[in-house]
Amino acid sequence: MVLTLYCYWLLANALLLKCGEIFACQDSLVSVIMDRESKSALKAIVGIMEKVAMSIDTALKDTTPKAKVTNRATDTDRHVGARIRERRIMLGLSQQQMADMIGVTYQQAHKYERGINRISAGRLYEIAQVLKVPVGYFFEGLDEDDETKIELTECQRMCLELARNFSHIGNDRHQDALSQLARALAAETK
Repeated sequence: MVLTLYCYWLLANALLLKCGEIFACQDSLVSVIMDRESKSALKAIVGIMEKVAMSIDTALKDTTPKAKVTNRATDTDRHVGARIRERRIMLGLSQQQMADMIGVTYQQAHKYERGINRISAGRLYEIAQVLKVPVGYFFEGLDEDDETKIELTECQRMCLELARNFSHIGNDRHQDALSQLARALAAETK
Protein backbone atom coordinates (compact mmCIF):
# COMPACT_ATOMS: atom_id res chain seq x y z
CA MET A 1 0.00 0.00 0.00
CA VAL A 2 2.78 2.41 0.91
CA LEU A 3 4.57 1.68 -2.34
CA THR A 4 1.40 2.51 -4.31
CA LEU A 5 0.99 5.77 -2.42
CA TYR A 6 4.64 6.61 -3.08
CA CYS A 7 4.07 6.03 -6.80
CA TYR A 8 1.04 8.35 -6.67
CA TRP A 9 3.14 10.92 -4.88
CA LEU A 10 5.85 10.72 -7.55
CA LEU A 11 3.25 11.17 -10.29
CA ALA A 12 1.67 14.10 -8.47
CA ASN A 13 5.08 15.70 -7.89
CA ALA A 14 5.91 15.33 -11.58
CA LEU A 15 2.61 16.99 -12.52
CA LEU A 16 3.25 19.82 -10.08
CA LEU A 17 6.76 20.39 -11.39
CA LYS A 18 5.38 20.47 -14.94
CA CYS A 19 2.86 23.11 -13.87
CA GLY A 20 5.65 25.21 -12.37
CA GLU A 21 4.94 24.50 -8.70
CA ILE A 22 7.19 22.61 -6.30
CA PHE A 23 5.60 20.42 -3.67
CA ALA A 24 8.13 20.03 -0.87
CA CYS A 25 6.92 17.06 1.13
CA GLN A 26 9.36 14.41 -0.09
CA ASP A 27 11.30 14.26 3.19
CA SER A 28 8.16 13.81 5.31
CA LEU A 29 6.85 11.11 2.97
CA VAL A 30 10.13 9.19 3.11
CA SER A 31 10.15 9.29 6.92
CA VAL A 32 6.55 8.04 6.97
CA ILE A 33 7.47 5.15 4.66
CA MET A 34 10.24 4.12 7.06
CA ASP A 35 7.73 3.86 9.92
CA ARG A 36 4.94 2.16 7.96
CA GLU A 37 3.69 0.00 10.81
CA SER A 38 2.28 2.78 12.95
CA LYS A 39 -1.18 4.29 12.66
CA SER A 40 0.26 7.76 12.74
CA ALA A 41 2.26 6.87 9.63
CA LEU A 42 -0.94 5.94 7.80
CA LYS A 43 -2.61 9.17 8.90
CA ALA A 44 0.43 11.14 7.76
CA ILE A 45 0.38 9.46 4.34
CA VAL A 46 -3.32 10.25 3.94
CA GLY A 47 -2.65 13.87 4.95
CA ILE A 48 0.21 14.19 2.47
CA MET A 49 -1.89 12.68 -0.32
CA GLU A 50 -4.69 15.16 0.44
CA LYS A 51 -2.19 18.00 0.17
CA VAL A 52 -0.92 16.59 -3.12
CA ALA A 53 -4.48 16.28 -4.47
CA MET A 54 -5.32 19.86 -3.44
CA SER A 55 -2.10 21.13 -5.01
CA ILE A 56 -2.86 19.27 -8.25
CA ASP A 57 -6.37 20.74 -8.35
CA THR A 58 -4.99 24.23 -7.77
CA ALA A 59 -2.27 23.78 -10.40
CA LEU A 60 -4.75 22.48 -12.97
CA LYS A 61 -7.21 25.31 -12.32
CA ASP A 62 -4.44 27.89 -12.75
CA THR A 63 -3.26 26.39 -16.06
CA THR A 64 -6.70 25.82 -17.61
CA PRO A 65 -6.99 28.10 -20.64
CA LYS A 66 -9.68 30.71 -20.21
CA ALA A 67 -12.28 31.19 -22.93
CA LYS A 68 -11.82 34.48 -24.73
CA VAL A 69 -14.81 36.71 -24.08
CA THR A 70 -15.57 39.15 -26.83
CA ASN A 71 -18.29 41.75 -26.98
CA ARG A 72 -17.41 43.03 -30.41
CA ALA A 73 -20.16 43.51 -32.92
CA THR A 74 -20.25 41.12 -35.85
CA ASP A 75 -21.56 41.36 -39.40
CA THR A 76 -24.84 39.98 -38.09
CA ASP A 77 -25.07 42.83 -35.58
CA ARG A 78 -24.46 45.35 -38.35
CA HIS A 79 -27.11 43.69 -40.53
CA VAL A 80 -29.67 43.76 -37.71
CA GLY A 81 -28.81 47.42 -37.06
CA ALA A 82 -29.28 48.29 -40.74
CA ARG A 83 -32.67 46.56 -40.76
CA ILE A 84 -33.70 48.52 -37.67
CA ARG A 85 -32.68 51.77 -39.37
CA GLU A 86 -34.56 50.87 -42.57
CA ARG A 87 -37.75 50.06 -40.67
CA ARG A 88 -37.46 53.19 -38.50
CA ILE A 89 -37.12 55.39 -41.60
CA MET A 90 -39.98 53.54 -43.28
CA LEU A 91 -42.22 54.46 -40.35
CA GLY A 92 -40.99 58.08 -40.44
CA LEU A 93 -39.46 57.97 -36.96
CA SER A 94 -36.33 59.85 -35.95
CA GLN A 95 -33.63 58.12 -33.92
CA GLN A 96 -34.64 60.24 -30.92
CA GLN A 97 -38.28 59.18 -31.21
CA MET A 98 -37.35 55.50 -31.43
CA ALA A 99 -34.90 55.86 -28.55
CA ASP A 100 -37.61 57.38 -26.36
CA MET A 101 -40.02 54.57 -27.28
CA ILE A 102 -37.57 51.81 -26.31
CA GLY A 103 -36.20 53.65 -23.27
CA VAL A 104 -32.60 54.30 -24.32
CA THR A 105 -30.58 57.39 -25.19
CA TYR A 106 -30.24 58.74 -28.70
CA GLN A 107 -26.57 57.70 -28.68
CA GLN A 108 -27.46 54.13 -27.74
CA ALA A 109 -30.06 53.90 -30.53
CA HIS A 110 -27.44 55.23 -32.97
CA LYS A 111 -24.95 52.58 -31.82
CA TYR A 112 -27.58 49.86 -32.26
CA GLU A 113 -28.28 50.98 -35.83
CA ARG A 114 -24.60 51.14 -36.75
CA GLY A 115 -23.95 47.71 -35.24
CA ILE A 116 -21.41 49.17 -32.82
CA ASN A 117 -23.20 47.84 -29.73
CA ARG A 118 -24.81 44.43 -29.58
CA ILE A 119 -28.53 44.20 -28.89
CA SER A 120 -29.80 41.85 -26.21
CA ALA A 121 -32.68 39.52 -27.01
CA GLY A 122 -35.05 41.44 -24.74
CA ARG A 123 -34.12 44.78 -26.28
CA LEU A 124 -34.49 43.38 -29.81
CA TYR A 125 -37.98 42.14 -28.90
CA GLU A 126 -38.83 45.60 -27.56
CA ILE A 127 -37.56 47.25 -30.76
CA ALA A 128 -39.61 44.82 -32.85
CA GLN A 129 -42.72 45.76 -30.86
CA VAL A 130 -42.10 49.49 -31.37
CA LEU A 131 -41.41 49.07 -35.09
CA LYS A 132 -44.39 46.70 -35.47
CA VAL A 133 -42.49 43.81 -37.04
CA PRO A 134 -41.68 40.26 -35.91
CA VAL A 135 -38.18 39.74 -34.49
CA GLY A 136 -37.29 37.59 -37.53
CA TYR A 137 -37.68 40.66 -39.75
CA PHE A 138 -34.29 41.94 -38.60
CA PHE A 139 -32.56 38.76 -39.78
CA GLU A 140 -34.17 38.58 -43.23
CA GLY A 141 -31.63 38.76 -46.04
CA LEU A 142 -28.74 37.80 -43.78
CA ASP A 143 -27.66 34.94 -46.06
CA GLU A 144 -27.76 36.88 -49.33
CA ASP A 145 -24.61 37.66 -51.31
CA ASP A 146 -22.86 40.88 -50.27
CA GLU A 147 -23.06 42.47 -53.73
CA THR A 148 -26.81 41.97 -54.03
CA LYS A 149 -27.38 43.13 -50.47
CA ILE A 150 -25.49 46.41 -50.94
CA GLU A 151 -27.30 47.16 -54.20
CA LEU A 152 -30.72 46.48 -52.67
CA THR A 153 -29.93 48.42 -49.53
CA GLU A 154 -29.05 51.56 -51.49
CA CYS A 155 -32.24 51.28 -53.57
CA GLN A 156 -34.30 50.64 -50.46
CA ARG A 157 -32.71 53.59 -48.71
CA MET A 158 -33.74 55.95 -51.52
CA CYS A 159 -37.30 54.55 -51.59
CA LEU A 160 -37.63 54.92 -47.86
CA GLU A 161 -36.37 58.51 -47.95
CA LEU A 162 -38.79 59.30 -50.76
CA ALA A 163 -41.71 57.82 -48.80
CA ARG A 164 -40.68 59.68 -45.65
CA ASN A 165 -40.35 63.01 -47.46
CA PHE A 166 -43.62 62.43 -49.32
CA SER A 167 -45.50 61.89 -46.05
CA HIS A 168 -44.15 65.20 -44.73
CA ILE A 169 -45.59 67.21 -47.63
CA GLY A 170 -48.56 69.00 -46.11
CA ASN A 171 -50.26 70.16 -49.30
CA ASP A 172 -52.48 67.52 -50.96
CA ARG A 173 -52.08 69.12 -54.40
CA HIS A 174 -48.29 68.93 -54.14
CA GLN A 175 -48.49 65.26 -53.11
CA ASP A 176 -50.75 64.54 -56.09
CA ALA A 177 -48.42 66.41 -58.49
CA LEU A 178 -45.40 64.47 -57.19
CA SER A 179 -47.28 61.19 -57.56
CA GLN A 180 -48.20 62.03 -61.19
CA LEU A 181 -44.56 62.99 -61.89
CA ALA A 182 -43.37 59.61 -60.54
CA ARG A 183 -45.90 57.76 -62.74
CA ALA A 184 -44.84 59.71 -65.82
CA LEU A 185 -41.12 59.03 -65.19
CA ALA A 186 -41.80 55.33 -64.61
CA ALA A 187 -43.82 55.12 -67.84
CA GLU A 188 -40.91 56.67 -69.81
CA THR A 189 -38.45 54.01 -68.68
CA LYS A 190 -40.68 51.09 -69.76
